[in-house]
Amino acid sequence: MPDNLIGLIILALIVIFVVVIIARAVQVVPQSRALVVERLGKFHSVMFAGLHLVVPFVDRIASRVDLREQVTSFPPQPVITADNVVVSIDSVIYYQVNDPMHATYEIANFIQAIEQLTVTTLRNVIGSLDLEQTLTSRDQINQQLRGVLDEATGRWGIRVNRVELKAIDPPPSIQQAMEQQLRAERDKRATILTAEGVRQSQILQAEGEKQSAILKAEGAAQAAVTRAKGDAEAIETVFSAIHDGNPTPDLLSYQYLQTLPQIAQGNASKIWVVPTELTAALNAISKGFGSDGSGAASVPTPSRLPSATAPASAPPAEV
Repeated sequence: MPDNLIGLIILALIVIFVVVIIARAVQVVPQSRALVVERLGKFHSVMFAGLHLVVPFVDRIASRVDLREQVTSFPPQPVITADNVVVSIDSVIYYQVNDPMHATYEIANFIQAIEQLTVTTLRNVIGSLDLEQTLTSRDQINQQLRGVLDEATGRWGIRVNRVELKAIDPPPSIQQAMEQQLRAERDKRATILTAEGVRQSQILQAEGEKQSAILKAEGAAQAAVTRAKGDAEAIETVFSAIHDGNPTPDLLSYQYLQTLPQIAQGNASKIWVVPTELTAALNAISKGFGSDGSGAASVPTPSRLPSATAPASAPPAEV
């Protein structure tokens, strides 16, 4: 083999070795990532985002850690409440690695550790609550879980940001009983609201009838007052006219005689009152007719008119 060919082969091998060395020495760490570097089997450093150099065949990358917040959902776990009801709880954990070295060397599998710690903490917390408190105290349960998990995972270089209970499922028989209770509560509220509506309607109707009666009474009172005023004015006008006309007894007697037929109308028994003034007026009329010199007989004094049952000077008597 020629010496030139051997030299080319050696040069090519050297170039390849140098490229490999450079490739192993240069490490580019992405954003929100971290590299845990060991040197000769011992922890050396943590490399964060950027360009870094390591010593080939001396430094080794022990782990690559994601520094972003991560979400892990655990399968439903059966938990017994204080009143001996088995409920199935599905939980979600939001956590973030803030110390890559402790997350690498303090625990082998922190995801599995968080899951088991969550299950045991759930059983301890739910075991002190009854079913109703478990269903209505999610925020309290979440805070207790977060406090216990954050304290336990702090030495692992992990921070638990949030703990959420996705679902709390009681047994089917308990769910049916809860649905029946909820339906009964809704029916009760509907009945109460209906009764309140009827009550308010009756109150409004009574108020309307009261106002209507008051207005009717006020209207009747105003009408009576108006009629009384009209009657008073009419009487005053009539008496004023009579007074201004200065009627004589003859005229009054004549008007009384004109009114007698109207009084006699009807089938009921009548009581007629003949005043003394009318008798005197009739006597005056009869004297006037009798003294004309024609020799006619004088008109008898109507001291008792037909159908009259009492003398004029005496009080009226009933027939």
